[in-house]
Amino acid sequence: MNNLDNTNVENLYSIIVSLIENAKRNVAIKINSEMTFLYWNIGKYITENILDNKKAEYGKSIINKLSKKLVIEYGKGYSKANIFRMLKFYEYFTDIEKFSTLSRKLSWSHFVELLQISDKLKREFYTIMCANELWSVRTLRERISSALFERTAISQKSEQTIINDLQLLNKDNKMSTNLFFRDPYILDFLDLKDTYSEKDLENAILNELERFILEMGNDFAFLSRQKRITIDGEDYYIDLLFYHRKMKRLVIIELKLDKFKPEYKGQVELYLKWLNRYEKAEGEETPIAIILCASKSNMMAELLELDNSGIHVAQYLTKYVPKDILQQKFIDSIEKAKKQLEQRKNIED
Repeated sequence: MNNLDNTNVENLYSIIVSLIENAKRNVAIKINSEMTFLYWNIGKYITENILDNKKAEYGKSIINKLSKKLVIEYGKGYSKANIFRMLKFYEYFTDIEKFSTLSRKLSWSHFVELLQISDKLKREFYTIMCANELWSVRTLRERISSALFERTAISQKSEQTIINDLQLLNKDNKMSTNLFFRDPYILDFLDLKDTYSEKDLENAILNELERFILEMGNDFAFLSRQKRITIDGEDYYIDLLFYHRKMKRLVIIELKLDKFKPEYKGQVELYLKWLNRYEKAEGEETPIAIILCASKSNMMAELLELDNSGIHVAQYLTKYVPKDILQQKFIDSIEKAKKQLEQRKNIED
């Protein structure tokens, strides 16, 4: 066989392998969709035809007996615990049209993680974000563990605002800044030493760019580091510049090692106005900025009306914080924010 024949065989082999792998992926997706739909139907049938208006003890007894028979015939996938998951599955995802859409994007393993979230609004957040950003099961688990919902600005808004923003993302594929902004950002993967400079922080982010983007959101695209802009003959440098595809806007990330200071607002506002005039493309939204600080004052941020400037100030954490402490901290801050929101609403009324 000559070299030309070898090349033809290798090319043919690559094409056939690609066809086989694509077919296997399609089959796996089809099997997953059918399996989750089966589990949903089992939950639906038992709920509506067996447990309807029946006492809880009756339900436990009949499911226990049913499970024993199914496990013998079909395996551990029909254990008592899994059948109870199917009942909760139908309870949490009753809307057949919505469920059908989700079942094409999420596996049963995704749903198992989501079923552990009892709060309806929080579960809706993780469900839509997971389906929209195509998180793996591992990523979903990490997002829940790192209290992403509580860290996202949307959690401190009214229930109706949360619902509206999630519907906008789910139906129109448009992300609001409330769903994008977080506080704090968890950057423990940067592996920084006890003492580090802004340049060290910047270098660490770029070295771990993939994980950094995952923390910020899948639609983040890196554009530039230390982007130079010139105003009246003087050079200024933007630390990091990104583009968010769903929001269709440029995003500045400015890094500060100390506590947020009022003068940072003026600095970043200047960058935003320059980008808006000279860099914003046709059809894009106004650029926004995130100032990442070691710490911040919520009162100062509120008094400076940073939200009206398109600027978000957030703390970053470079050390691991236990999950229970992290979540309690965020729950307390959410409650405080919602009380302030209610007080302002009462004053306005």
